[in-house]
Amino acid sequence: MTPTTPRPLRIGNASGFYGDRFDALRDMLTGGPLDFLTGDYLAELTMLILGRDRLKDPARGYAKTFLRQLEEGLGLAHDRGVRIVTNAGGLNPAALADAVRDLAGRLGIPARVAHVEGDDRTPHHPGSLAAHAYLGGAGIAACLREGADIVITGRVTDAALVTGPAVAHFGWTSRDHDRLAGAVVAGHVLECGTQATGGNYAFFTDHDPARLHRPGFPLAELHEDGSSVITKHDGTGGIVDIGTVTAQLLYETQGARYAGPDVTARLDTLTLTQAGPDRVRISGVRGEAPPPTLKVGLNRLGGFRNEVAFVLTGLDIERKAAFVRAQMETALDTAKPRPADVRWDLARTDHPDAPTEETAAALLRLVVRDQDQAAVGRTLSGAAIELALASYPGFHVLAPPGPGSPYGVFEAAYVPQDAVEHVAVLHDGRRIPVAPPYETRALEAVAEPVLPVPLPAGPTRRAPLGLVAGARSGDKGGDANVGVWARTDEAWRWLAHQLTTDRFQSLISESRYLSVVRHVLPNLRALNFVVEGILGEGVASQARFDPQAKALGEWLRSRHVDIPEVLL
Repeated sequence: MTPTTPRPLRIGNASGFYGDRFDALRDMLTGGPLDFLTGDYLAELTMLILGRDRLKDPARGYAKTFLRQLEEGLGLAHDRGVRIVTNAGGLNPAALADAVRDLAGRLGIPARVAHVEGDDRTPHHPGSLAAHAYLGGAGIAACLREGADIVITGRVTDAALVTGPAVAHFGWTSRDHDRLAGAVVAGHVLECGTQATGGNYAFFTDHDPARLHRPGFPLAELHEDGSSVITKHDGTGGIVDIGTVTAQLLYETQGARYAGPDVTARLDTLTLTQAGPDRVRISGVRGEAPPPTLKVGLNRLGGFRNEVAFVLTGLDIERKAAFVRAQMETALDTAKPRPADVRWDLARTDHPDAPTEETAAALLRLVVRDQDQAAVGRTLSGAAIELALASYPGFHVLAPPGPGSPYGVFEAAYVPQDAVEHVAVLHDGRRIPVAPPYETRALEAVAEPVLPVPLPAGPTRRAPLGLVAGARSGDKGGDANVGVWARTDEAWRWLAHQLTTDRFQSLISESRYLSVVRHVLPNLRALNFVVEGILGEGVASQARFDPQAKALGEWLRSRHVDIPEVLL
């Protein structure tokens, strides 16, 4: 650094979701030096949960856990000069900001608390329980420039928790696309907490289990040019290497262009370098102007659902399943009302000549949905339980069906950036309007990159794909994304040519009749598959066994393919 270059920022993360490790905030404050500590509490499902909380009490709608964490963390943050930025405000950031001020007063700790408004679009979407635009980091930056110690937001992008402090510290403008893109990438790595430090990691078996037992939360050393080093506090568990960072970079992203309200980051331009033990440098990230619109997440109640799992044991599994299914369908056909949506799934978890009863059993799962709770409550429970002595041999269920529970639906809409009244509300009550980015640009398709030279032909062996490729998967509304990466150049030469869209669909049977788009990221030796509609109407609709597609990548890795022996 030159004498005029601002020093790097140390930005940590203490939460990847509402319900994450409670003592992480304290651990991050006591584990080593930080300038900022962020906390991400808002997933798509969380907004629905908070919306239901707000229905019960209009004064709520925020992540109550954060307030309890701050009881023991506020003094630590003050003593160490660490400023806190969090989206724990959820649907009601003003109320949480007031609650934090009250807490600071009770504890006798001076704290300037600001919050960000403008994301709430619920009045514009009648019928929605919660409709919120994904804001960028400019409002956070405005609060910090005016001296805020704690900034509470509602629905901002996860990366905004990092771009906001970076803009305030380095003085970037909305035209500094490359720098902003670097901060977005660093923020995306941090946002899911310990997923960047060895949690949920495909190659966990390569490492000492004791080291991964309690992974430390990540932090980024962010530089003025937008480059960063991903690391963690010394002495904490977990690992930070190119693999763990690659996995998180692919998580819940899609193509080469990662668009957000601050900037569009080009994921196909970055370079990862192992810069020492538990230190990965991210450099070379290029950015483009952000899109002219903001994404709005719409959450509404979709109706009611119920389910029952029939246990089928021993012989004749398929015939037992067909027998009870026919009985149930007859009962449902004569019910008034019949559930509008009826779905069956048979999971063959049984083994021949099984040593235990449980390993001899399969599960037949019936899920019903309807706008009328009665159609999925008494109708289902009566039909299922009345078969107890009149169906297949060994009849029993995992649990009797209940009265039916509400389920949610997630949809995405878009609004022009300049139509949203983005406001920074300061600790002294002043309200600062936040202007949209100086320049916006519609997203363009990225040209298909040049693939590496194929691996020469040679002997192959039938083996699981996961022996040579890692994967991480997740949800975006009703779509799932599956990121797959190779750890060596040779494996990448094979993977890039072999794991085509058609091959993916042949391995993942659920995707065969859906639209699947493949994106190629050569710098990461990675492919990213977007499976459209596989999650129905989003995680809260619970459309499949794994409603957030968290394990879809691991299923793919378990599938057997013909792998060149030189890679094995």
